[in-house]
Amino acid sequence: MNKPVHVELTQYSIEHLPGLSLFELQKEQEQFTSLPVNTLAVTEGQYPIVIVSEKEPVGFFLLHSTERVKEYSANPDAMLLTSFSINHAQQGKGYAKQGLLLLPEFIRNEFPACTEIVLAVNHKNIPAQRLYEAVGFEDTGRRKMGPIGEQFVYCLPLPKECG
Repeated sequence: MNKPVHVELTQYSIEHLPGLSLFELQKEQEQFTSLPVNTLAVTEGQYPIVIVSEKEPVGFFLLHSTERVKEYSANPDAMLLTSFSINHAQQGKGYAKQGLLLLPEFIRNEFPACTEIVLAVNHKNIPAQRLYEAVGFEDTGRRKMGPIGEQFVYCLPLPKECG
């Protein structure tokens, strides 16, 4: 029996760099995302987020509150999720799903003005589509052309907590 997956989301800090530098992706995954070390040079409005388990980085993504969000949503309080990856050595252990399930609470705590997360997933990336749908993302029906073909735009509405 597998032990339960325990992960947490945290904003990137320099202490995560050694672990993130070790990330590897399968060849077919490299076309859909980027390695964390290639996305750490962020600009204003970009927030690198690390999925951590047992104090070690196992996953990574960027949240954007930049003008780029408008390409995906008309919601002025939306954020864009990009560059989602799980280190190849850690894949299949539930880290991606658990990390994404923590996202609504993390957003409420770190970015309380945000009411929606949007992302684009390549039409060929069926595993990612299944993952995003399993954690509550919905296909908006909007389509966008990406560097390697059509992308589906997904959204996750974030209801505000009462009282």
